[in-house]
Amino acid sequence: MSIEVGAIVEGKVTGLTNFGAFISLPGNVTGMVHISEVSNTYVKEIREYLSEGQEVKVKVLSVSPDGKISLSIKQAGPAQQAEKPAPARPARAPRPSRPNTWQGQQPSAQPTTFEDMMAKFKQVSDDKISDLRRSNDSRYSQSASRRGGRK
Repeated sequence: MSIEVGAIVEGKVTGLTNFGAFISLPGNVTGMVHISEVSNTYVKEIREYLSEGQEVKVKVLSVSPDGKISLSIKQAGPAQQAEKPAPARPARAPRPSRPNTWQGQQPSAQPTTFEDMMAKFKQVSDDKISDLRRSNDSRYSQSASRRGGRK
């Protein structure tokens, strides 16, 4: 069987490297799937997606004059992509719902509009800036009095 560009064939993973996987194809030929052609997602570790001996469907991307065959798993079809197994996650209880509070203030009984929230934010912000200025002014006046007077 000759390998034609664009053909989708079945093969078996015979070797894994940092840069891709070698696939044994019908007709006793070997092609390579580059790591970037394994999945549509970023593949850092190919061994998380493929294992030796695994049967895969691949698309023939190119056949060079010297006989090197370039293959793709992700282009063989969406159902054929090598999927990283989802890590097992322990079941968690849903978060309890909390009232919409800001800075520890109690929620109002009526729904607030964006403008109301912005006005409240501005008021709290102005109060904090005033407190900070008063604090800095008192520090400055204390250090000036130690030096012998205020400038």
